[in-house]
Amino acid sequence: MPHSAPLISTLAVGLVLAFAFGLVAQRLRLPPLIGYLLAGIAIGPFTPGFVADQSVANQLAEVGVILLMFGVGLHFSLEDLLSVRAIAVSGALAQALAATPLGMAIGWWQGWTPGASLVFGIALSIASTVVLLRLLQERRLLDSERGRITVGWLVVQDLGMVLVLVLLPALAGVLKGTGDGPDPAQLIEAIALTLGKVAAFIVVMLVVGRKVIPLILHYVAHTGSRELFRLAVLSIALGFAYLATELFGVSLALGAFFAGMILSESRLSQQAATESLPLRDAFAVLFFVSVGMLFDPRILVEAPAALFATIFIILIAKTAAAYLMVRLFGHQVPIALSISVSLAQIGEFSFILAGLGVSLGVLPENARSLILAGAIISILLNPLLIELLDRLPIWRVAPSDEFEQTPPPEARGREPIPTTRLTDHVVLVGHGRVGSVVSEALRESKLPYLVIENDHDAAAELRQQSIETITGNAADPEVVRSANLGAARCLLVAIPDAFEGGQAVMQAREANPDLLIIARAHSEEEVLHLKKHGATIVIMGELEIARAMIEDVRKAVAAESKPIDTRGPQAAPSLSE
Repeated sequence: MPHSAPLISTLAVGLVLAFAFGLVAQRLRLPPLIGYLLAGIAIGPFTPGFVADQSVANQLAEVGVILLMFGVGLHFSLEDLLSVRAIAVSGALAQALAATPLGMAIGWWQGWTPGASLVFGIALSIASTVVLLRLLQERRLLDSERGRITVGWLVVQDLGMVLVLVLLPALAGVLKGTGDGPDPAQLIEAIALTLGKVAAFIVVMLVVGRKVIPLILHYVAHTGSRELFRLAVLSIALGFAYLATELFGVSLALGAFFAGMILSESRLSQQAATESLPLRDAFAVLFFVSVGMLFDPRILVEAPAALFATIFIILIAKTAAAYLMVRLFGHQVPIALSISVSLAQIGEFSFILAGLGVSLGVLPENARSLILAGAIISILLNPLLIELLDRLPIWRVAPSDEFEQTPPPEARGREPIPTTRLTDHVVLVGHGRVGSVVSEALRESKLPYLVIENDHDAAAELRQQSIETITGNAADPEVVRSANLGAARCLLVAIPDAFEGGQAVMQAREANPDLLIIARAHSEEEVLHLKKHGATIVIMGELEIARAMIEDVRKAVAAESKPIDTRGPQAAPSLSE
């Protein structure tokens, strides 16, 4: 090429390698994000071969953070946030009080100034929002009690970090030990200004945003343009995140989260989440790639003891503090373990704090290297620890005071899905425009049936109507197993996504070779795809509409006793094929 294109090369090579390494990790039964991190290491400046542009990768990663937090906000409400405020504030404070002094001890050991040690300790106390939310989504825990507690915990930590980032420049001279303390009046003014901006942002989002955001989406939805609706969703997520940072000094992630939370009160929230999902996943992958690029393997040789101590604080000390705090609030051991282990990592805010500390001359370069290495290793180990928590039995005391090794279902890190007790029933996948009509007909016919629905709000509404519902993706093997397809009468796949539908059909056919499977499609290619995976009958919507129109014309003409040339309709393809 005649000119450099760092954006295109970083995007192309980063995504291709992330896909390749993620696929290998999946085949090895490891979380795909480990593959994404390894892809980042491969294209980073510390390994041979192609080196991607770090600044470009970081900006692309920011987009992923914004869309991810926006999506989380869509499934969260202000009531959810306020319901966990006590444990979230206490837990975030407890982790900070545990990690910060221990981090300062490492700084004292390494000969850093007290100020540098303090900044280092604070950087070790903040969990990665992106990593944790990704893990919660993969395990369907985002809407559970532990998910709400964890998200509230992260919001408190993020708000605390906003205050730290504002105060650090004002206190730089004192922390370096080279200057007098700041003017107390100026310091109080800086704190008051920061808190005032955060409060103003929350008020604006709750008062103005609550009216403006849904109004924009409802107006665009009435235009009937899916392209404009998708653009409106992205504009709201990115636009409000940017305005939150520029006008109120709030992080991009928090701005996007509040925008999504306000929009969650609208009926269009699920459609907004669906439209932003593909971009959100792609850019979230780039976040992990950008983190991997920061890893310098030399730190493993140059400071192994300090690195080990850093990882100990992140994985053990923070986990212990979080576990004790959750237990103090009366939660059971499994929930406490799940929350505490998931918080055992550091991420994006730690990078920002370390970078600011180095630029101000407060933090030495080797301290930032320890923070980056600790983040990479903790992010690599965290999903493995959660997988280990899933598999290991949790000891508990039985009524007879003897130990049992059989853990209760909630002991696992992944929210269990109970298998339905229905037999000779109909399984309906999807409760949208098509599925809701089918569901109404099944109810009127008094046939036993259950619904598999990915939208949490729609699933909750179905349960309120006493309709048995499984919340999850129909392509998830655990979701399919919980539907008891081996004893089912029929499977109806009413979702428009042929890829997801094909996965559900394939697993259903494996579970029950004689099962009647009826699916919907939008093209001949989708018909072939679904039949290849085991569908008994595939109904193509466009042809059904054409047939109904032709039948109505025939009836109208027959009523008027006029002949009609039926060669056109006879030429239409047969739907029974």
